[in-house]
Amino acid sequence: MAGMIMKLLCSVVACMVVSAPYAEAAITCGVVVTKMLPCLAYLRNGGAVPVPCCNGVKSLNAAAQTTPDRKAACVCLKNAYASYPGIKTNYAISLPGKCGVNIPYKLSPSTDCTKVQ
Repeated sequence: MAGMIMKLLCSVVACMVVSAPYAEAAITCGVVVTKMLPCLAYLRNGGAVPVPCCNGVKSLNAAAQTTPDRKAACVCLKNAYASYPGIKTNYAISLPGKCGVNIPYKLSPSTDCTKVQ
């Protein structure tokens, strides 16, 4: 009986280890878009970055603390390029720095989100 329980326990632990890298993200595209919407004018036209935009960038960065969340946010941001025409890549790439935030990938339509850690 003890041997059977031990095998079951080992199986459960093995499944957890194998499935951990594929954990689902808690962050949604709705959250990403809501946080980034105050940035749209800056992303299209440049100029001064609005305070609500930087607040959104900081909030989004704080919400995306796990690898699955960062990957999900990356995909959502890339999709936003298509959904909101006129976004200039150079403004998007410079946005985190202008808001004092370090994001571990470029906010660019060419970013490979599968490589985001």
